[in-house]
Order: sequence, then C-alpha cells, then structure tokens
Amino acid sequence: MAEEEFTDINGNSISLECHTHSSFCKEFTVTSPKLSLRRVMVITCCVWLFAYAVFFFTANTAVLSSAIILTLVGMMVHIHFVKVDHETLLVIGSLGVQLSSSYASGRESTTFIEMSKLKDIVINEAIYMQSIIYYLCILIKDPVDSEKVSSVVPLFQSSKPRLNCLVEVYRSCQEILTESR
Repeated sequence: MAEEEFTDINGNSISLECHTHSSFCKEFTVTSPKLSLRRVMVITCCVWLFAYAVFFFTANTAVLSSAIILTLVGMMVHIHFVKVDHETLLVIGSLGVQLSSSYASGRESTTFIEMSKLKDIVINEAIYMQSIIYYLCILIKDPVDSEKVSSVVPLFQSSKPRLNCLVEVYRSCQEILTESR
C-alpha cells in the first residue's frame, strides 16, 4: 500500500492510495478533503442573516422558518448527492474494472465494466473554465463494431486530480491490461 499526496485542478490537496492485491489486480483510491465546517458555517450565517434582515423589514416569521428549513435541506442534499469523500478504481485483469464513489453521508455508488466491453483506458483532455484539464477515462467497445468506441466513462469525476496523479494510475492500469490481453 502506497499513499502519495497530489493536488486537484483547483490546487486542493488530495491523496492517492495504491493497493496491489496481485499482479493482475490493483486498487486506486483518490481521497478528497473532508467537508469544511468553516464553509458550512459561513453559508449558513449568510442565509440566516439575509432572512433576519428580510424579517426585520416585513415582520413575517415565515421568512425565518423558511431560511432554517432551506439551509438544512440544502446541507442534507449536498452531503448525500454532491460531496464525494473518495473514489476508487479497482482493476482486475481477467474480470473487469469496478468504479466506486463514497459520499459524505455514507452512500456508495458502484459500477462494474466487464473486460470484454473495455477497449482501453486513456488520458483525455478537455477545456474546463478557460483552461485545459486532463482526465482518465475508459473507452467502451461498440457492440456492433469492436474497433469503434460506443461510449467514454470518465474516472475520478469529483476529485479531478492533476496530470501527474493520472499518469501514475494510467501506467499501472496499462500494465494490467497488457498482461491480461
């Protein structure tokens, strides 16, 4: 097990853990920083101060109740559907690739792609917010013509690691894919 520190495209610190289960099986986990309590408090205070200002001028208590409910529901939705704690890529040479995302609420999302459907794992580039970013993706074979690509599945969508982290994962994945073919 090796753990290294990297940064994401925004400069935030992320970590990459590599577990080698065998020569045909490796697991890569990218862990993002935990939810910032300071950020949550600032947003909550801003919403509640705005609601109190509106209440001060309108004397309507429904404004305060709405602000409290809105911030609580907003935090729950953010924790359950948006904030990803870590993303995992498990590559098993003869079987396939498993993608997992663990959210801050404890919810997990898992996808498995069979090796027979996998064409390749590549590093691709895209334009994002006036800059070029790199991302790791899986190319899925077209069921009709195996030489064509039917879809592209991006990896580590939430953590968005920089190129140096992606290259490390890419090289290890290519080792396993070339040995299994």
